[in-house]
Amino acid sequence: MRAMAASSNEPIESMGEPNRVLSGRLIVTIDGPAGTGKSSVARDVAKRLVLTVLDTGAMYRAAALLTLRLGITPTDGAGIAKALGTHHIEMDFDAETPNVLLDGSDPGEEIRGREVESIVSLVAAHPQVRNRLVAVQRAVAASHSRLVTEGRDQGSVVFPDADARFYLNASSQVRANRRVKQLRKKGHEVDVESVLEGIEARDRLDAGRADGPLIRPDGAIEIETDQLQLSEVVDRIVEAVRKTGRDS
Repeated sequence: MRAMAASSNEPIESMGEPNRVLSGRLIVTIDGPAGTGKSSVARDVAKRLVLTVLDTGAMYRAAALLTLRLGITPTDGAGIAKALGTHHIEMDFDAETPNVLLDGSDPGEEIRGREVESIVSLVAAHPQVRNRLVAVQRAVAASHSRLVTEGRDQGSVVFPDADARFYLNASSQVRANRRVKQLRKKGHEVDVESVLEGIEARDRLDAGRADGPLIRPDGAIEIETDQLQLSEVVDRIVEAVRKTGRDS
């Protein structure tokens, strides 16, 4: 079932619980800059703890893709928010791996493309856009009370009362190298320096925006991922969540 970013007078659809329903609420947030492995970590944490996973970054990428498709200027927050009232961004939780849908279709790797990458922070900086998507994210949590959600402001703005909050970090050079490796694996020719410049520019935009800036949430456990394997990061998060006593 799906959660939809729709116009304010349209209801947000409810969603079913995971196949194995456990008692009690458990909201886990994972924040951090681009390239720290948040999406992969969130997916693996969700599998280990039997949680629903929400990739909020994909939602903002879908909004950026919509902006490109409609020819809206990325700085036109009101225009983008208006478009979100008629063009729908949804989370499809029926898929084996929950994914974002734009107007009912999976945009696939298009939301990871260079054009989207170049404007997503501009699009995400608009309060009008964030208000719409934050409402959807909270609606997801209302229906999926056992959730791991990752993004830039999940523990600081969207779910400040989360049961466990984490902040992943890594040097910009390490993050650029990871991104280059991903792109080359997909057959793209990319320059490390240009990718590094893009990541650092996005960091500045994400940290400097007035609404929902990228920060380490108060009380969040910070994990430096430069020298860690994916499994090691997941182990640390799972161990910390289990210490809360809310994992079962």
